Amino acid sequence: MNLRRSAILREMGLAPLWRLRTAAETADAGEISPSPAPFGHPLPQAGEGLILPSPTSGRGAGEKGEGNEWSDLSQERADTSRIAAMDWQELEETIRACRSCVLCEKRTQAVPGVGDRQAHWMFIGEGPGVEEDRRGEPFVGQAGKLLDHMLAALGLKRGENVYIANAVKCRPPHNRTPEAAEIAACAVFLDRQVALVRPRLLVALGRPAAQALLGREISIAAARGKRFERDGVPVIVTYHPAYLLRNPLDKGKAWEDLCFARRIVAEGQ
Repeated sequence: MNLRRSAILREMGLAPLWRLRTAAETADAGEISPSPAPFGHPLPQAGEGLILPSPTSGRGAGEKGEGNEWSDLSQERADTSRIAAMDWQELEETIRACRSCVLCEKRTQAVPGVGDRQAHWMFIGEGPGVEEDRRGEPFVGQAGKLLDHMLAALGLKRGENVYIANAVKCRPPHNRTPEAAEIAACAVFLDRQVALVRPRLLVALGRPAAQALLGREISIAAARGKRFERDGVPVIVTYHPAYLLRNPLDKGKAWEDLCFARRIVAEGQ
């Protein structure tokens, strides 16, 4: 779902009803594969997560009305059009200055993305963790080290033919999973990043990333091994590295997903 449609649905009271996942859902129940992991040994658990902005944030008690709602929607359309025309420098400056939701209140800095801006591979995670918030770069904590092992197993390297970003650009407290309103607030930035990179493949790392790219609820267990598309760009879904740190036996499944991704990229060459 694009930002404009999301805004319209919110104003109509028909926003997506996403909810926090339970531990059982997070694990995506199914048989655990004992396959050996080709990209390194388990590492200590990383703390990453994310918070919920209010769709009516910034309005006073007496301000909500039909005229204001349509005025807000018109402004959002204008902002979307402006961001859709930005180059890299202006886009990243806008992300770092963004105050569109409450996530900006607790961040050290926003984390736009990093890597080869003409990459064939684009990896999308959930949101910055503690170390990412401190350094301003995605996937630099323990989960980032595991992602580097995953890239190496594919013959890839961070910064070379790989671009890495997150569904949300700011770290909220308490390691919460990104929610619908958080993802919607950053959707226009992710849209522009994908348009600028023009990758041959998008790899969604975890459910929030898959939901951000595909605009609907996704189960990792049901989505694995399938090819989706976003505006003509293939999308595959796999586990977030932070999940794999907690569930190392599922690294074998993640490796299967990466091999599937490699075949898709090869077919597109």
